[in-house]
Amino acid sequence: MSGLWGDGGGYQAWVDFLRRWAAFEPVDPAALPTLTQEHYDADTWVRLTNHLTGALDTRLVAWAEALVRALGQARDDFSYGRELAQARVGLRSVRALAGHPGLPESLRTRLTELIDRQIPQLQAQLEQNLDDELRRGADVRLVERRRRALRDNALTVVLDQSPPQASAPPPATGARDSAPAAPPDPWAYDPAAPPRRRIAPG
Repeated sequence: MSGLWGDGGGYQAWVDFLRRWAAFEPVDPAALPTLTQEHYDADTWVRLTNHLTGALDTRLVAWAEALVRALGQARDDFSYGRELAQARVGLRSVRALAGHPGLPESLRTRLTELIDRQIPQLQAQLEQNLDDELRRGADVRLVERRRRALRDNALTVVLDQSPPQASAPPPATGARDSAPAAPPDPWAYDPAAPPRRRIAPG
């Protein structure tokens, strides 16, 4: 059973990576091993899914908070658009982990779909934020220029692209046990809405 309990094997490699990635440490997802679903029992997959959703939640919350803060501090329309363009880079890295080829296809498909459902909601929330500025008496011309920049640099562009993936990772063995259960179902998350909300497997 060394694949799971000895040196930790592929499962432990993923857990260690996720903890460091969530803490914004410089780690390389390309080095992660492949996890074969039938090598682990149902409880192990539940634990791994919890680690995955927790790490994705941490990065998404931090990403969204940083974006909202940066947009609020943008000094001009160019800076506003640049922050949006740079934000898409961070969003792609989150999608890349959700769709990592080392995860079983059913799990990575589900994680990617769940994240992708949040992106239009965030775009809509940023639009709503501009409407709120108008109601607070902000300059109409300034708000409309930023609305145009928001649409020209839409976060939803990443939905038209396949999630970037690391090269195929090496296979990993694990403790064989009972047939695996399907990974936990969706979470609810609005990354732009305070207070902080947690991704929770259903």
